[in-house]
Amino acid sequence: MKPTLILASSSPFRQQLLTKFNLPFQSFSPDIDESPIAAETPEQLVARLSEQKARVAKQHYSEGLVIGSDQVAVFNDTILGKPHTKENAIKQLSSFSGHTVTFLTGLSVFDIQSDKAITTVVPFDVTFKALTLEQINAYCDAEEPYNCAGSFKSEGLGICLFEKLSGDDPNTLIGLPLITLTKVLAEFGVDVLTLQGA
Repeated sequence: MKPTLILASSSPFRQQLLTKFNLPFQSFSPDIDESPIAAETPEQLVARLSEQKARVAKQHYSEGLVIGSDQVAVFNDTILGKPHTKENAIKQLSSFSGHTVTFLTGLSVFDIQSDKAITTVVPFDVTFKALTLEQINAYCDAEEPYNCAGSFKSEGLGICLFEKLSGDDPNTLIGLPLITLTKVLAEFGVDVLTLQGA
């Protein structure tokens, strides 16, 4: 029998990624406080928030495997927030020019009935081209990435900002590491491939 898969995210990008598994799933918006705790590392932050988001499902569902995810971008040991304005986006992108930014994506799978969660953090490195101010300005006007950590959308025009991408799974950068998710679901006895057509 197919398990009930629940995605604890209102992100259209994460929902789109999960459709690659060709399995039915439900989704909801977890709405939690995402503020960091004092002295928390970026890794600890995304792991905690991913699991917290998944556990919120208990308020809405009585059973199912819940997938929670959270992502931060880290540059020079600093967590990068969303820029919110063009001015901030230009500052962020200018500082990245010719450098590497690490994206940390937390992933948690939570079984509502057993109250068991498996949580992991998947890193992904993005190396930026040497960018001119003219290029950055044009990019910001074209894509308006003001609600994206790091000031770009890798699933869109943002790909033109990069020199190279380094990581195990390109889906990680968009917000849901599917290769890792397949492995974690298997730990809960869910094999994505054998469930096809089940």
